[in-house]
Amino acid sequence: MSITEQQAKAYETDGYITGIPISGEAEALHYRELFDELEAREGREKCQMGLLDWHLDQEFVWELATHPKILDCIERLIGPDILLLATHFFCKYGPQEKFVAWHQDVTYWGLEPPEAITAWYAIDDSDCENGCMRVIPGTHHGIQEHGKSNKEGNLLSINQEVPVSEEDEQRAADFVLKAGEISIHHGQIIHGSLPNRSTRRRCGLTLRYVPPWVKQLERNSMRRMWKAILLRGEDREKNFGEIPMPFPMK
Repeated sequence: MSITEQQAKAYETDGYITGIPISGEAEALHYRELFDELEAREGREKCQMGLLDWHLDQEFVWELATHPKILDCIERLIGPDILLLATHFFCKYGPQEKFVAWHQDVTYWGLEPPEAITAWYAIDDSDCENGCMRVIPGTHHGIQEHGKSNKEGNLLSINQEVPVSEEDEQRAADFVLKAGEISIHHGQIIHGSLPNRSTRRRCGLTLRYVPPWVKQLERNSMRRMWKAILLRGEDREKNFGEIPMPFPMK
């Protein structure tokens, strides 16, 4: 399974695709239960934003990052050579007023060129009530200047925010997903999310991919160097070195 020609064209035009089925009901429940166990061990505070690159330690995260259906979609959009750049869980607990301000992913990642693609796997159902991700279509062409959010509760690491007009905000698209579905968005698209005002958790796993011709020129906003792993195709450039797979691919 991969995305359709129509979906690929929509990605080029709008910078995103959403509602792509990956896991059936049983598989989605399996991964949610494994995350529930991880959450119970690590605690809610850490799970909110602190679970970065756990594909290196947790096999179920690696399984999702290398899921054949997800990689088929990514290959259709960026080509046959695919590096896994990072994984990151985002858990939004409610009811709270914490939110994610409008921003672009690659702004502070230190990549040259600033190109990346993200698949957002829904561990839980994600909807408007519990603060699903939102994007502004067509804003994936070029890096915008970011400032600081003047509103309390921004979950972004350095409180960054890109200015967005009221007109643009009104045309934002909500990524309503069932558990086991993904959305895919371009690393330069402006996106964010509203607060989770429900009593339901909203957990998603972001899977970050780049083609091998991207390289890191400087440390990212978290002052770390990426550890990219080749998942498909060839890596002739070796811009990130050669990182072994932490688990076998299924």
